[in-house]
Amino acid sequence: MVPEVMSQGEIDALLSALSSGSVDIDSINEGKAERSVKLYDFRRPDKFSKDQLRAIQMIHEAFSRQVTTALSTMVRVMVSAEVVSVDQIAYDEFVRSLVQPTSIAVLEMYPLTGNAVMEMTPQLVFAIIDRLLGGKGEPLRKVRELTDIERTVIERVYMRLLELLEESWSTVVDVRFRYDSLESNPFFVQICPGTDMVLLVTLKVELGEVEGIVNLCIPHLVMEPFMDKLSSQQWFASTGRKSIQGSREALSKRMRDVTVPLALELGHTVLSLQEILELHTGDVIRLEGSTQDNLGFRVGNKVKFLAQPGRHNDSYAARIVEVKHEEYEEEEE
Repeated sequence: MVPEVMSQGEIDALLSALSSGSVDIDSINEGKAERSVKLYDFRRPDKFSKDQLRAIQMIHEAFSRQVTTALSTMVRVMVSAEVVSVDQIAYDEFVRSLVQPTSIAVLEMYPLTGNAVMEMTPQLVFAIIDRLLGGKGEPLRKVRELTDIERTVIERVYMRLLELLEESWSTVVDVRFRYDSLESNPFFVQICPGTDMVLLVTLKVELGEVEGIVNLCIPHLVMEPFMDKLSSQQWFASTGRKSIQGSREALSKRMRDVTVPLALELGHTVLSLQEILELHTGDVIRLEGSTQDNLGFRVGNKVKFLAQPGRHNDSYAARIVEVKHEEYEEEEE
């Protein structure tokens, strides 16, 4: 706030008042010495410090990035997830904020005692189910409860999200999330007394043109055993201690399971669209090169080797005779 600047007339009037004794300096000093009053709501006591909430937000920002990648791969459409709020509220306030029916997964947190819940808005749930079952990812116009088949489909999605959530939390504490049950009525899910404070993490998820919310609710009593480990310093220290060698080994292990398409390129040519339209059954397309030339062996969409075609044990085969170097690939491109 910019301090107020007094005019010369106001300064003269103040000095005159002080000289005449009409202004009590002691009362002014007493007013300044009075302690400021801080409001405190006993119905919503603060259970998490600002530093703890900051650490929790960092954990779930990493979780949201993983959700973006995992859901995009699962439903084969562009997905965006981000943390919009990390707050502490009473449990009954959280329950009253949910629509009915909705999709609530009850979670177990080992080795901790107690349950947590993860809730998805119906628009997001039905859009995911529609994509997984071959649709365009459109939500229902009228919200309804899930069928048995739809429950099975969305349960698998929850289990995948819990794997990512467990991985994100592992940077600070060793906790394992396990799926327990699925409910549609929020008032039937009582993981703690209504007046108890809970941690509420809200993620906004955009799946194509559909936007929804994912809520993670964990009671304070469940988190109390490891509250001292929740701090931004602990999070930075834990992420910094990760072994680079261990990360490389884990990445290398995953890369071994990646499937890569291989293809032998017999030849190529260039035709105009008119020539393609004029093709008929029995026409011969002349390819560039001869039968004596080595063929391109493609890995993915790039020619990485040169090979000779042949047969092996009554099967078509190719023998690699040359490895293409990077500078050769750049010249070809």
